[in-house]
Amino acid sequence: MVIAAPASGSGKTTVATGLMAALRTRGLRVSPHKVGPDYIDPGYHALATGRPGRNLDPWLTGESAVGPLFLHGARDADLAVVEGVMGLFDGRGDTDFASTAHVARLLDAPVVLVVDAARQSRSVAAVVHGFATFDPRVRVGGVILNRVGSDRHEELCRSALDAAGVRVLGALRRDDAVSTPSRHLGLIPAAEREAEAVAAVERLGELVARSCDLEALVRLARTAPALLEQPWSPGEALATPAGRMPEASRRRPEGSRAETSAGAPRGGRDSGPVVAIAGGAAFTFGYAEHAELLQAAGAEVATFDPLRDEALPEGTAGVVIGGGFPEMYAADLAANVPLKRQIAAFRGPVAAECAGLLYLCESLDDHTMCGRIAAKAEMTPRLTLGYRDAVATRDSLLTRAGEPYRGHEFHRTAVTTAGEPLFRWEGGGDGHGDPLLTASYLHLHWAGTPSAAQRLVSSSRSPSALR
Repeated sequence: MVIAAPASGSGKTTVATGLMAALRTRGLRVSPHKVGPDYIDPGYHALATGRPGRNLDPWLTGESAVGPLFLHGARDADLAVVEGVMGLFDGRGDTDFASTAHVARLLDAPVVLVVDAARQSRSVAAVVHGFATFDPRVRVGGVILNRVGSDRHEELCRSALDAAGVRVLGALRRDDAVSTPSRHLGLIPAAEREAEAVAAVERLGELVARSCDLEALVRLARTAPALLEQPWSPGEALATPAGRMPEASRRRPEGSRAETSAGAPRGGRDSGPVVAIAGGAAFTFGYAEHAELLQAAGAEVATFDPLRDEALPEGTAGVVIGGGFPEMYAADLAANVPLKRQIAAFRGPVAAECAGLLYLCESLDDHTMCGRIAAKAEMTPRLTLGYRDAVATRDSLLTRAGEPYRGHEFHRTAVTTAGEPLFRWEGGGDGHGDPLLTASYLHLHWAGTPSAAQRLVSSSRSPSALR
């Protein structure tokens, strides 16, 4: 089932994460998913379910990959919960492309609408009626009321929705004890909160369990018909030029069981190049499929924490530094001089996105960083946010001149540098690149561009040549 809302801030994350935790407590294997490029919510989903939180984004991976990626993540699960993004019909530009509604249609899944009932009563029925009838291809199966103030308030809302023919599947009272702290880019990642985040997820599960009809929600989820696609496979994605499975292989008999591993195949390679992926509190943004694609390409994946580890993992031949919040840890990152020096002197391939770009710069808010890139970074009051339809201007570690890339920007920092940017898009561009480097603000989902993993692993084996 898809957990959606009329607008951001309605309580989707509270309900979706709490529902995942509550169902897991009852012994169900719950597969967690998130619509869009968000990295933070899937971290809480992973805590709630014990499985990797996975993103479903038609813009970053293409429409045809949404069903296969969903099936890949949901293998062996009893039930899947998909948390939406923004308002139900909010997509790219003035369309609903890549919206929650778009993904719900691609999955043919029922939608549960989370409505913030604060400061209204009977009007919630008008809001829900509008959303339930706006697009007949989207099936709203029920409503969960959030921020209900009293028994009387709940009674009025339920009565209005009942008259409108919409089932109420739960009603959550206002409870500051289950709030999740946030900062300039949204919620604080679960990996930064550790024990506090675990406790918060437990409270969310308890809140949803006592406030919602879990049996009715499970029955609703079971009304979703079987998908016809084959599950996504990292090995097959690498073998297909554009990362799309051939049309004939995407079909399977209705009701047949997905037979693929939730983890990536090792490809029979136990001695491939070691690719080290940055992690820890400062670098929490990443997609599970990236490591799976690297493994399928023959790499041995290791992790390191730039806040704590003074050296890269033994035998590192390639490095991936994803997104996160380095600005919150700039002083601590700067203090880890041994690792900075090693990365600056590293002669293997390095792929960096957003936070990784900042870490490779000469400085971040006057704190000395690695200096791999001749540029300076600083915080700004301006939020840069949105999908990008980009083209590579030249060859680099991951790119070839003229290749198209679909990505996403999300940051409040700026990098001061000179020269032609690696990526260009309408109204802008950015990025640095050479035969051993691709670094940009642009977040890519490698399931949409699996060549990135193959090129990085190939260069890890032969770092002197572009492949």
